[in-house]
Amino acid sequence: MSRKALALLSGGLDSTLAVKVMLEQGIEVEALNFTSPFCTCTSNKSKSTGCKSEAVRVAEEFGIPIKVLNKGADYLEIVRNPRHGYGKGMNPCIDCRIFLLRKAKEYMAESGADFIITGEVLGQRPMSQRRDTLRIIERESGLEGLLLRPLSAKHFEPTIPEKEGWVDREKLLSIQGRSRKEQMQLADELDVKNYPCPAGGCLLTEISFVPKIRDIFDHSDQLDLRDFRLLKMGRHFRVGPRTKVIIGRDEAENNALEHVVQPGEARIRWDEGSSPLGVVLGILDDAVVELAAKILLRYTKADIGRDCLVTITEKEEVRQLTVKHEFDDQKIEEFRL
Repeated sequence: MSRKALALLSGGLDSTLAVKVMLEQGIEVEALNFTSPFCTCTSNKSKSTGCKSEAVRVAEEFGIPIKVLNKGADYLEIVRNPRHGYGKGMNPCIDCRIFLLRKAKEYMAESGADFIITGEVLGQRPMSQRRDTLRIIERESGLEGLLLRPLSAKHFEPTIPEKEGWVDREKLLSIQGRSRKEQMQLADELDVKNYPCPAGGCLLTEISFVPKIRDIFDHSDQLDLRDFRLLKMGRHFRVGPRTKVIIGRDEAENNALEHVVQPGEARIRWDEGSSPLGVVLGILDDAVVELAAKILLRYTKADIGRDCLVTITEKEEVRQLTVKHEFDDQKIEEFRL
């Protein structure tokens, strides 16, 4: 009787190899890919790149079905208050893996899968891939015995798929550590080509993003995935308890911001010369819009001390406001996230 594995497929080298190792053993595989606003390989400038498309490309190349799921708003609560704590930034790596594997377990019955595979490698990631944390992840996800890590399987006790003979343990690997040399060699042996950079990235690990993420948690009554997606775009400034402004850094970001504005938000631009686009989000009143305009003027060629005409667009309403350009770099830092 043929057996089926459900694979967590990011599209990176490790998860791609884990799938390939199973396919080489004649195991049927279906892939799951989870999208997140915190993935650094997704781009607001081009929707043709990113983790999702890499996973889909791999699935198509291997001829296996794939289901793409959004981590969802419930994941944001995991980020806000992780049971197992953070890494160097606000990355709840252990809780994140448990969350994903619980979602995968829920999907197992629908997919008809017998067990789950991942590309995890013992000792590769300092927080979530230690031996003790891998055990915690397996136990708290409810997948004890049904979670197979093909690349490091020989470092662990045999799983049910191995004990039952569904999978040949002798053909599994014993990779460990942070080097990717063995994976690259395995990729050559298995004729796996065109794989992306071996290690993906997560904004939650980046120290510079921690204040921006905390700011959303501190100033939002209800968490919205969109707020976190916008962190990848522009410069961010807090101008009121429920209001912030995002200012584009280049033409591409200005264009992208132009298309994300929603009803109840405002666009602001200096009337003269080249000007970045500012988008004001949250509760709008004259005071915070004027403050946002003063911050915007810092990123124009307007002379400091000059009265400047700024155009404000809310929905279809366009109005102009005269604002003094008076903020230097030191003043700007009071509001920067």
